[in-house]
Amino acid sequence: MAVYTQIDDAALDQFLARYEIGTLLSFAGIAEGVENSNYLLRTDAENYILTLYEKRVNEAELPYFIGLMQHLSAAGLQCPVPITDKDGDILQQLSGRPAAMVSFLNGTSKRFPNPKQCFALGQTLAQFHLLSADFEMTRKNGLGPDDWTALLGSIDTPPEGMPENLLASAADKLSAIVAQWPDNLPSGAIHADLFPNNVLFVGDELTGVIDFYFACHDLYAYDLAVCLNSWCFDSDGSFNITKSTALIKGYQTGRPLEADEIDSLAILCSGAAMRFFLTRLYDWIHTPADALVKPLNPLEYWQKLRIHEKAQSPQAYGIW
Repeated sequence: MAVYTQIDDAALDQFLARYEIGTLLSFAGIAEGVENSNYLLRTDAENYILTLYEKRVNEAELPYFIGLMQHLSAAGLQCPVPITDKDGDILQQLSGRPAAMVSFLNGTSKRFPNPKQCFALGQTLAQFHLLSADFEMTRKNGLGPDDWTALLGSIDTPPEGMPENLLASAADKLSAIVAQWPDNLPSGAIHADLFPNNVLFVGDELTGVIDFYFACHDLYAYDLAVCLNSWCFDSDGSFNITKSTALIKGYQTGRPLEADEIDSLAILCSGAAMRFFLTRLYDWIHTPADALVKPLNPLEYWQKLRIHEKAQSPQAYGIW
């Protein structure tokens, strides 16, 4: 989450008049994440999250994201519920941006989750995949392997302070990943961005999954690989096999991995690391200087990619 677009008082008052949500008590930007502008809105009745969708989000795809949240929340997944206005509408326009409100979930995110929290995340990820199996809408992954080469090509020179050979080396590694990418694994609706800041906890109890705006139809095991990258590295950059073992065990309590998924895990983790390296590299160059959120260092995921390249078997991730 982040804040890129500011909302003036008059526009906010006009917007809130469409809803029956009580009297506004406070309104504040949330300075986390990298994609959309998000605000915490407190009323005398409930709390809500107001999201303004920024340029990277295709407005035509918003019904998919909204519909997926509605489907999953109705099926029992702990996730935000989209809020309708007095006319029954969810999607709005505010300050020149598409906008929507969703319910607020209690809990906080964990920057460095412990193994119990990783296990809970695995359970919830499997639940997400199972409950979304009958969701009828589909969306192509706009940041999948077919898009990585073009994304890398859009970056002419590495940012200042990055290694001079970074782009050439990335092109070589990307070619190797794409050449080995599996295309016949189980697939369906995935979250595709389930970083720790998109999962809420009270203690070790998982209380919610948020930020569905990269959700798409893709490989289930790729979704797991995204989580292994974002949940199972320690602050010193080392891979924590205790956390990865817990995450995978949690996942397999709900949806056991097939043999081909297990065999493909290292290349899927490499691909997930490449995806976030590339988008972070792009954002490092293009994030507005006055945005409340600061771009994340792409070299973190470059180092993770190098670790995955050394994985010789599923045992490297705690699968025995």
